[in-house]
Amino acid sequence: MTAFLLFRSELQLPLQIQHRAAADLHPPAFVHAQKRPAPGRQLTGAQGLFAQPPAPEGRQGAMGRAVYFSNVLGVDMGMFYKRRDYSTVVNGKNPIVAHEFLGDDVHGRTVIIVDDMISSGESMLDVTKQLKDRGAARVYVCTTFGLFTEGLGKFDKYYEKGYMDGLITTNLTYLPPELNSKPYFIKADMSKFLALIIDSLNHDIPISSVLNPTDKIHDLLEGRMANQK
Repeated sequence: MTAFLLFRSELQLPLQIQHRAAADLHPPAFVHAQKRPAPGRQLTGAQGLFAQPPAPEGRQGAMGRAVYFSNVLGVDMGMFYKRRDYSTVVNGKNPIVAHEFLGDDVHGRTVIIVDDMISSGESMLDVTKQLKDRGAARVYVCTTFGLFTEGLGKFDKYYEKGYMDGLITTNLTYLPPELNSKPYFIKADMSKFLALIIDSLNHDIPISSVLNPTDKIHDLLEGRMANQK
């Protein structure tokens, strides 16, 4: 499954990306994703999206993280569920037959696709195209690990065609040097984050506050709102 977050159309990235948690890569089975109100707004009536799709692949990618971001940011969430042809093997993989869409109307909105990693990028890029075909204003890809096992050619192509507006990934794994020169690439530098963990362990200090990004996200949003006034 590939999850995404829905924002108002005027959202622009980057948002001073400095920290990104690299935990919970394979969270427990996804039970439901419920829309959360923006700060200061109350939920009224049955304004919820509930889904319990099957997971034949045994994992839900970054579903748990997407639910967390949806709650903290007060934005809607949706998903694409991958259907594969398990009777066929192409290049060592079962080909994706279709991406089934579960979510609200994305027309005119900014979408951030959240996943744990990019391998070849095939399914991720297909999702960007489907979201743009559904009328999304901007589509960003946000992952913890970018492996790019089949190079960057596909990403260049999708960016040039306007399907993908930006790609965010951390420096927690090797990144091809040429990626830094790509106009769509936004690096989430984790150096300070790892340094804080090492320093906390060295001084025998609990790292729970370091691992919990909620306060950092709230501070970032408050600073952005203050700058827009």
